[in-house]
Amino acid sequence: MLVSRGLVGWGSVVLAGLLMAGCGTSLNRAPVEDRGTAAGAVPSATPGTVVEAPKPLPGAENAGKPGYYSVRPGDTLIRIGLENGQSWKDIARWNNLENPNLIEVGQVLRVVPPGSAVAAAPVAPAVVGDSGVVTRPVSSSSVAPSTAASAPAAVPAPAPAPAAAADDGLGFIWPAAGSLLAGFDEARNKGYDIGGKAGDPVLAAADGRVVYAGAGLRGYGNLIILKHNNTYLTAYAHNQTLLVKEDQSVRKGQKIAEMGSTDADRVKLHFEIRRQGKPVDPSRYLPSR
Repeated sequence: MLVSRGLVGWGSVVLAGLLMAGCGTSLNRAPVEDRGTAAGAVPSATPGTVVEAPKPLPGAENAGKPGYYSVRPGDTLIRIGLENGQSWKDIARWNNLENPNLIEVGQVLRVVPPGSAVAAAPVAPAVVGDSGVVTRPVSSSSVAPSTAASAPAAVPAPAPAPAAAADDGLGFIWPAAGSLLAGFDEARNKGYDIGGKAGDPVLAAADGRVVYAGAGLRGYGNLIILKHNNTYLTAYAHNQTLLVKEDQSVRKGQKIAEMGSTDADRVKLHFEIRRQGKPVDPSRYLPSR
């Protein structure tokens, strides 16, 4: 009987323990419930949880529109300004950038002044015919020649290329007196490389305003960028010393820097003329010498 009572008592304790353990498990178990996916959220790999969808990048709604630029890997605001013929400070202001050093790949930036007209290709008005078919007038330049016999039209001779391109009356001058080391090559050299000695004067090629002075553009060393008008910029790279500051006005022929070899293999001035941000051959703008 003692043994029996002991076994019965021990069994009661075990049974109570199991019941308590069962109750504890049911209280601590996480509820398995699908509450659906909230708007703007993406289901995650873990059941019952969601991850917020990424927010669209600033300006994404303007991607592809004239006057806007989509940021690419390796871009800086300085380079974007140079390649679009604008001051990096203006671009920062037009896009309300609190920190111009923080731009994201895929972000879309305005690169023309607000309110400025951007030329777009004209579209001929649509015409609805009696049959309900929508047609558009075709320009004479796109009409295919007639197959009927006719006298061949005379082909006008191409106009001779001008000795110098129009420069809006700026009258560019050579920015340094040294010999030409390398000419313009659209693929490999976007301007002129002019030789000289360290400390030789670097001159402003035309009247303008300093829109950049510093060493923040990779491959250019100590760089000065001048904006001459809404069409033309000039760039002066690899300088030893910069003698002007951003937003300063300069005159044609003014000494703005001293020649050097920063970020270059030798002492030289790399000089670019950019028309609406695109590099052009300086030989079409500089006087012969």
